[in-house]
Amino acid sequence: MSEFDPEGFYENEWDGCGDLIWNEFDWERYLREQDDLVHRYLAHYETLRDHPDRIDEVAHLLGWDAGAGARDSGEGDDAGEREAAESAAPEGGPPLEPYTLHKNPVYVATRALYLSLRRGWERIAGDGTKVAQPMALAMLGSLHRGEEKATLGVQALDLGDYAMAVSLFKRALEELNRTLALAHSEDAAIGRAFGVWRDDALPRLFDLREIWLRVIAECRDELARRVDDES
Repeated sequence: MSEFDPEGFYENEWDGCGDLIWNEFDWERYLREQDDLVHRYLAHYETLRDHPDRIDEVAHLLGWDAGAGARDSGEGDDAGEREAAESAAPEGGPPLEPYTLHKNPVYVATRALYLSLRRGWERIAGDGTKVAQPMALAMLGSLHRGEEKATLGVQALDLGDYAMAVSLFKRALEELNRTLALAHSEDAAIGRAFGVWRDDALPRLFDLREIWLRVIAECRDELARRVDDES
């Protein structure tokens, strides 16, 4: 799937922007826009939560599967925003906006899905009658570690170190498996609230696993291609 292309979805996209100097206000605006992107992803995901191909459909709505040709034609829900950014750029030049990992589709999807998982968990984790407190802490810790390792994987992906990216996403998958184990542990089954959260969380966890497995597969394909080119 093209939105998770390890070649670098935005590789060198910000090169040639010149001496772009932003102040604190500029960066705050930029970061708020990236936060909005996470929430747009989550809004699309919630709308399509029962769709069997929801991660592909959300990617399509955000224009991640469009490529350069579709961006030029204005496809995707965010086409208007892209056109506005392009119109603000010097003629024939790239938008005057840097690239950071906040724009990486894998980062956005990972952050959005973990955000929804934490929100749901935090609503019940503080109530000892709904969730045993050792379980509450263990689950929050596992969710945090899984997101952290995946974020490091995205950073390696952006740096073009695909072997490291594979290792980091494998570690993220190991932590995700721990999260799944906690969700199915006997200690967790003490109330209806936990069951409701688990039913909502499992599809999101499996979607995270699917996204990361795609990234790993594409990274390995790229590494194999490089070996073939060298030989």
